[in-house]
Amino acid sequence: MKIRSALTALALATAPALTVLAGAGDALAAQSGSQAAAVTKVSHATATSMFSSVGITWSSSGNCSNRNVPTCTSFDQLNLATAQGAQTLKRSSGCALNITGGTETGHASGTYSHWNGYKLDYGKNTCVTNYIKGTFTYIGLRGDGAPQYQSGAGNIYADEGNHWDVLYYNCGGC
Repeated sequence: MKIRSALTALALATAPALTVLAGAGDALAAQSGSQAAAVTKVSHATATSMFSSVGITWSSSGNCSNRNVPTCTSFDQLNLATAQGAQTLKRSSGCALNITGGTETGHASGTYSHWNGYKLDYGKNTCVTNYIKGTFTYIGLRGDGAPQYQSGAGNIYADEGNHWDVLYYNCGGC
């Protein structure tokens, strides 16, 4: 029993720092490393505050934020690392970023999906496109034919024609 206690104490003492975000309505969860077992989710209000703090804008064709309406742009249940990844992209690129898709219904399903908080869509502009293509590594076409670029952190940027579909496995070096 003493050995187990000692090992537990050692594990706790050497564990990576935990990132916890507490906000109104947010679930508290711990996250460490680039891909954590437990994913921290944030509310729409927390995400919009994070985006506003670095100058990221967002829009929706329906002028709404209801997660269950496909014409809205919602950030409810967005992964903290995804929100931080958007902040990292804004800071590192210096480009104007406008999010056009978040966690709302209507996107493709899957584990690493918009609905599950791993993806954001960005409106295209020359600055963002030049930054992605000039900074990240081209890794080939996605199954649907979209050209893909991978950041050094492992996140995937897919050119879907009129917008960038970005899969965040982590915060991109936040």
